[in-house]
Amino acid sequence: MDIVLVVVGFLFCVLGIVGSFLPVLPGPFTSWIGLLILHFTKAIPQNWTFLGITLGVSILVWVLDYIVPALGTKKFGGTKYGMIGSSLGLIIGLLFLGPFGIIIGPFAGAFIGEIIKNSEDSSKALKAAFGSFIGFLAGTLLKFIVSVWFAVLYFQKVWEYKEGLF
Repeated sequence: MDIVLVVVGFLFCVLGIVGSFLPVLPGPFTSWIGLLILHFTKAIPQNWTFLGITLGVSILVWVLDYIVPALGTKKFGGTKYGMIGSSLGLIIGLLFLGPFGIIIGPFAGAFIGEIIKNSEDSSKALKAAFGSFIGFLAGTLLKFIVSVWFAVLYFQKVWEYKEGLF
């Protein structure tokens, strides 16, 4: 049963890393679930302090993920339309452009969103789209770093208690 939990926990960590780029999945929280599952094995002792701190980090990153793009958009004069366009652009970009869609999609989506809101001033829309894009990238990078960090912690725990697991 421990092997099944280790594999499922690993899958959650990988899904969390993927979720760092997809707005529909909470990346760090999904990776944290992988850590939680790992602590349900018999070989690895439950460390509630470790789990509490990592949960706190994942919740903090989840909250910041909503604040950072908004700050980037606001700093460059953008609106909600730019933020929504950035998220939709990411999803559409990933579907049609693959990995390149992660970069092109949010920018194009934010620009289109700002043009829809204010069609007279394309330079203002471009500036706001750039701010939304920078905010989105900062939030995504933060989620990615935390999710990878959780995966590293996961592997450290597995390595530390490998004799009891395998």
